[in-house]
Amino acid sequence: MPTHFEPNSPEPHYLTMQNGDKLAYHSHLQDKVSACEPGVIFLCGHGSDMDGTKALTLQHMAETEGFGFTRFDYFGHGASDGDFLEGTISRWTDDCLAILDAATTGPQILVGSSLGGWVMLTAALARPSRIAGLIGIAAAPDFTETLIWNELDESQQQEMKRTGKIALPNPYADEDVVYPYSLITDGRNNLVMNAPVNLAMPVCLFHGIQDNEVPWRTAISLSETLVSEAITLHLDKSAGHRFSSPEQLAAICQAVRVMRADIKGAHEKMS
Repeated sequence: MPTHFEPNSPEPHYLTMQNGDKLAYHSHLQDKVSACEPGVIFLCGHGSDMDGTKALTLQHMAETEGFGFTRFDYFGHGASDGDFLEGTISRWTDDCLAILDAATTGPQILVGSSLGGWVMLTAALARPSRIAGLIGIAAAPDFTETLIWNELDESQQQEMKRTGKIALPNPYADEDVVYPYSLITDGRNNLVMNAPVNLAMPVCLFHGIQDNEVPWRTAISLSETLVSEAITLHLDKSAGHRFSSPEQLAAICQAVRVMRADIKGAHEKMS
């Protein structure tokens, strides 16, 4: 277990998994984490990494305001080991849990972007005692089924089964995105929207009405599926999927502040 963290360290730390793969991460100020001062872990989107705008904005905020913060790359992403096409929801959830267990202490707020919004749910279900709150940004639970598989016609589905993958247009680049069939089949073992999600911690969900990748109504459906009664839903009429304009980043940071303050207030009230 890592025992020393260097604020502002330019090079990532590496956590070695049981199979020998290494996960790259940055984790700062874990000595500041306590029951009334939760840390924050950022979970990136599919094909993104821990050096994105949202992750770095939150780290700067954490360093400035003095609270624990962690960001990391999933298997097959960024500076971590692995073949991207061999990644699955199960594997990326295990990555999150490994970082949670080995690189952080005390209660943590998970901030999940897109794919990270699904992983934050599966991780929280596996470690509810460690998770103080959830903040989803264009969260995409069950996207492998609802946004990939169900959008394919029968011939495409058969092609994906036969070849083990399918290439679909990438909204952010000229090259297609390749989705392996194993991502679909594993995703079915991790679906969360088909029954009440038994998580009672505070939740804040951000979604852009102009999101062309994950429909904004997903946030409403998720808010209805979660059993938590402490849910804030923030719909931005001008925002797309990336949700990273200065105003949107400021809103995310403020949500972290409010959630941390509410958790602290609730803990002090109980003490």
